[in-house]
Amino acid sequence: MKPAELFRFCPRCGAGRAADNHAQSPLRCGGCGLVFYFNPTVAAAAFVFDATGRILLIRREKDPAKGKLGVPGGFIDFGESAEDGMRREVREEVGLELTDVRFLVSFPNNYFYREVTYPVVDLYFTATAVAPEAARPLDAVVSVEWRLPTEVPSEEIAFPSMGVALGALRAKT
Repeated sequence: MKPAELFRFCPRCGAGRAADNHAQSPLRCGGCGLVFYFNPTVAAAAFVFDATGRILLIRREKDPAKGKLGVPGGFIDFGESAEDGMRREVREEVGLELTDVRFLVSFPNNYFYREVTYPVVDLYFTATAVAPEAARPLDAVVSVEWRLPTEVPSEEIAFPSMGVALGALRAKT
């Protein structure tokens, strides 16, 4: 189910939505005139490098993609830039500080959580770890490992957008 499908009634006046308008974005209320857009949420993640050219990978603790490989990252909070949100997520998930943050690529993703499929725009960055030896599994991370970008098996990648980003990273290195 997509987020727009959850809204059977106008959130302002309570008027019912037309049967042919349940999955449409924006929601247009015939009762009060409210126009409400269902936009994708934004997530940011980083390919964090050590001095030898390896990237930090996390093993996911929870679904979606439990047990698969990802890179540290997550959803951007209101009022955060993509870079600030990505830095916060890296600190929360693996305890690292970063330098040399650079945008790599973006790609759409669908994130299935509690019976709702959320459209997401994933923003991928590259960065260098200030102290890579300090990486440790923290929030929603089972383990961390360092690998060369060419050593990441595609069948272990958590999300299709990460596969696209890894391809873009390999093309640059």
